[in-house]
Amino acid sequence: MADMPAPVTSAAEMAAQADAALQAAPVPSPCRNVCRMDAASGYCEGCLRTIEEIAGWSSASDEDKRRIWAQLPQRAAWLAGEEASP
Repeated sequence: MADMPAPVTSAAEMAAQADAALQAAPVPSPCRNVCRMDAASGYCEGCLRTIEEIAGWSSASDEDKRRIWAQLPQRAAWLAGEEASP
């Protein structure tokens, strides 16, 4: 597990948000305006995306955005020590 502060939301909350985002059109951004990258994990402390995912969000297809959203609950669980590395 990375030595990072607890995610803004729990894995369960992130899963609920991801479920809603996976069905939304257009696909909403997971940004929480906590834009700080954690060097150990490589994830933003607010939205749990990588810098590449953040940079490419505006030009990503809805399919790619949904793929990213689908990964966020697992990342939250990993960072909380509830799951193996994603």
